[in-house]
Amino acid sequence: MTIGHTLLGLLEAGPRHGYDLKRAFDEKFGHDRPLHYGQVYSTMARLLKNGLVEVEGVEAGEGPDRKRYAITDAGVTDVSAWLAQPEKPEPYLQSTLYTKVVLALLTHRSATQILDTQRAEHLRLMRELTRRKASGDLADQLVCDHALFH
Repeated sequence: MTIGHTLLGLLEAGPRHGYDLKRAFDEKFGHDRPLHYGQVYSTMARLLKNGLVEVEGVEAGEGPDRKRYAITDAGVTDVSAWLAQPEKPEPYLQSTLYTKVVLALLTHRSATQILDTQRAEHLRLMRELTRRKASGDLADQLVCDHALFH
């Protein structure tokens, strides 16, 4: 899963502090592995440097100043491109595909389009493996069978 893209997608709902982003991430995607604060802030620094987010405001608190991040137009374009790109099949329950579908629903995009694109990619790969299996030796056939069953 791409944490940067996930945080960008969460920012589409509106500007948030790093703490709010971590909480939203953990609530939606971090059931098994919550995000560390350091990872949130290092990712936000990278997104800021790349022009995908901007600091909308800074609030003084008891600790360090709290930055409120907002997604830029370039960030929205980047998330859209990432969501449209199919993923390789994964055997894990909480895959990148799951994250993309949830973010699409949260940002009022078409989850159907993401799933249709993913289905087409799976079918393309299955056809490719079936062709390779038909013309391969025994070892190649076994490897292709394994991939097809997964």
